[in-house]
Amino acid sequence: MTAISKELQTKILDRLEFNEPVSADIQTLQRLYSSWCMYVPFDNLRKMIALKSGNKQSLPGLDAPDFFENWLENGCGATCWPMANAFYELLISVGFDAQRIAGYMMDLGVINHGSLKVLINGKYYIVEAALLLNQILPLDGNSIINTDPVYPFELEKEGESYLLWLLSPVTNEFFYCRIISSPVGFPFFDERYEASRELSGFNQSLYARRNYTDKLIIIRGNSYFSMTAKGLEQRDLSRDEVCLALRNDIGISEKLIEECVSSGCLDASSEKPSDVPPSSITLKPPSQR
Repeated sequence: MTAISKELQTKILDRLEFNEPVSADIQTLQRLYSSWCMYVPFDNLRKMIALKSGNKQSLPGLDAPDFFENWLENGCGATCWPMANAFYELLISVGFDAQRIAGYMMDLGVINHGSLKVLINGKYYIVEAALLLNQILPLDGNSIINTDPVYPFELEKEGESYLLWLLSPVTNEFFYCRIISSPVGFPFFDERYEASRELSGFNQSLYARRNYTDKLIIIRGNSYFSMTAKGLEQRDLSRDEVCLALRNDIGISEKLIEECVSSGCLDASSEKPSDVPPSSITLKPPSQR
């Protein structure tokens, strides 16, 4: 685990187009998070390359400087554990009181999601670095129903945990993550990220998501999804079109795209993914009860 240097911090903030003084207050946190959601994609490119290449070393990106240097060079993000740790380290470096937390995606029986929370004036806020909600969420026990046509989500308290509901453009169904607000350390993130080699929905098929002001782009295998206020458009892509979409819509460098091709990531993405089996839980989000 390596801290973010002042020089690297400056480069990160410049790329995020965050050129104002940083104060550890709620307004700054929201603006910084909004920039993060617009400029940092959620993707599994480096993880897929490592897995397909037979890399037995630590999975890439959990070290925050490594994450950010690759993002600056190649435009790639990561999956939840590196994403959450990177934003945690960035927030700590600019003076916020942040903590790593974790959760259960769809109550599958294993802690499989990394997140973080921030304390401001005695109140905690979830800052979802990987799910890219565009909005920080107060942990005050109140329910939230956000009906944005492109980025809808819902939050409710259930016992000692919170259920964060999201609408998947891929399935057009709500799914949830049970957020456990108790803080965890870097070793826990490290252990859970390495454990995801064996059980993860992001090991078999390429996945990349990028937020824009008025649309959401997702590439899953050779399928392309574009969600706007007018609705969802979906189409299948050829091999060359996947590479073009990664470059033009997600912002991935030619260098990393070439690594994806040579490691076999695109070949694997043309196969039917064998993702984590769905949960048998039949809960509905608050708005549908």
